[in-house]
Amino acid sequence: MSIENTRNFCIIAHIDHGKTTLSDRLLEATGTIQKRESQEQMLDAMDLERERGITIKSHPIAMDYTAKDGKTYKLNLSDTPGHVDFTYEVSRSLAACEGALLIIDAAQGVEAQTVANVHLAEKQGLKIIPVINKIDLPNADIEMAKRQLEDILAIPAEEAIMASAKAGIGIHEILETIIERIPAPTGQPDARLRALTFDSHFDGYRGVVIYTRVMEGSIKAGDPVKLMSTNEAYEVKEVGVFKPQNPKFFAREKLIAGDIGYVIANIKTSAEVKVGDTLTGTRQPATEPLPGFQVVQPMVFSGIYPINTADFEHLKAAMAKLQLNDAAFQFMPESSVALGFGFRCGFLGLLHMEIILERLRREFDMDIIATYPSVIYEVLRTNGELLRVDNPDQLPDPSVIEEIREPMVRCFVMIPNEYISPIMQLIMEKRGEVSHTESIDTKRVMLTTELPLNEILVDFVDKMKSITRGYGSMNYEQAGYRANKMVKLEMLVNGEPVDAFSSIVHREKAEARGRALAAKLKEVIPTQLYQVSIQAAVGGKIVARENVSAMRKNVTAKCYGGDISRKRKLLDKQKEGKKRMKAVGTVNIPQEAFVQVLRTS
Repeated sequence: MSIENTRNFCIIAHIDHGKTTLSDRLLEATGTIQKRESQEQMLDAMDLERERGITIKSHPIAMDYTAKDGKTYKLNLSDTPGHVDFTYEVSRSLAACEGALLIIDAAQGVEAQTVANVHLAEKQGLKIIPVINKIDLPNADIEMAKRQLEDILAIPAEEAIMASAKAGIGIHEILETIIERIPAPTGQPDARLRALTFDSHFDGYRGVVIYTRVMEGSIKAGDPVKLMSTNEAYEVKEVGVFKPQNPKFFAREKLIAGDIGYVIANIKTSAEVKVGDTLTGTRQPATEPLPGFQVVQPMVFSGIYPINTADFEHLKAAMAKLQLNDAAFQFMPESSVALGFGFRCGFLGLLHMEIILERLRREFDMDIIATYPSVIYEVLRTNGELLRVDNPDQLPDPSVIEEIREPMVRCFVMIPNEYISPIMQLIMEKRGEVSHTESIDTKRVMLTTELPLNEILVDFVDKMKSITRGYGSMNYEQAGYRANKMVKLEMLVNGEPVDAFSSIVHREKAEARGRALAAKLKEVIPTQLYQVSIQAAVGGKIVARENVSAMRKNVTAKCYGGDISRKRKLLDKQKEGKKRMKAVGTVNIPQEAFVQVLRTS
């Protein structure tokens, strides 16, 4: 099939606006899958995606479609995630395409992530086709969606296609519009090979499978190729395209310019392939690599430790395999006095962290524990040295700290008008400032606010959704660093610090968090033969305290009367014994206690 009859496109939208359902209908309409083979979320390969009803990984798929003009076209589709934590996945899919279907929910209109994805697509120079989805819903407001399309996104309303992915309305119109409006790839099949690596995964039988978009030239089995970043040479064993059926790899004779497919070249380890690298021939290599992708910087950090210390190497291997097709996930070894050997891991957000932890447990059968999530702080020492700290244990002594700067994010919060007051209160509770308020239409406003990143990590989105009854949405971007009153909160058990429970918090919130942690530890630390003190400390000052009462033997049980002094003598002897025991003994905090506290904190 000629390059003129190829169309590469992806589907972008806010979460739950119907991307994956539309993908299913396109697969049926093109005959890629039969109606009887069809199931919901066809392109969501992971059980985790099906359970949560979200797309986590971008999924490319090849379809053949015979248009009204009688020509058969090759359509390469990528379904993309909608959650803000997986924006990097979206940007990689966009780099492999010439056009994008922009899905807008007719009932909810333009949301925060809709705006963010449109900006990403425009930055890549993609042709955007707007699709107003779910027009069959009773509460659908098509005119509102059209107005927002023009007012917020500056896209003419007459370009929008009316559709319902669930009911199958407008599907063939979408396919015809893709062929009509999205341009064909511009690469030359007879030029020197340049192929963009936009994803990869590890197969236990075939090694590393590279997901690639061929920009120029062609590639087939037997070709000698190399990765331009490492200059390592390989021989291609198989090339092909992606199909929704099992197996999803469909071998082809060759891939030419404009094709999206996979390459298998006996690459043994995940570390050899970098997302964004350029694949070229060794005999006639390309002179310049493709632009690739901006290196993604993690925003959230957490320590991950195996509960069984013997599983350390297994955990390391599992993380390396996950990192192969998730370049945003980073890890490096670290050790903890309380938890043993583990890894300091970087994530794009809390959902990204949850997904990685769940994949480690499910796909690799790892029994793990994660420490409380933290962010990167900038610490300016009194001697002018600037440190980047993602672990509370790396924080220098307070006497040598000039100031601590915390990362800020610029949030765009879209909410119905009636919830402005409680949302403003929530933002103030999280130490945020609203800089701009903009009316989207008669029913909704968009608040532009700056918030500390560590304040929105855990429960901000949940609280916002709860307040707005699910109608609020949020997107955020990095907004630099700001100096603030940050302190290290330490948890002490009998005067000994427990590094697993340390955290960096704002001074005003240190006492409340310390009290909460101390109360939780009191519940899980088993009773000892002497009293155990649990303290929360900030810079040597105790801000909260709980005591675990001593296990007490009734030493006066054998006294059946007589002088009270005998009983006092026995009690004093017991007290002295407990003092000696406390002086030489240590509190052994069981692993289950760490697991329970860290999972609920």
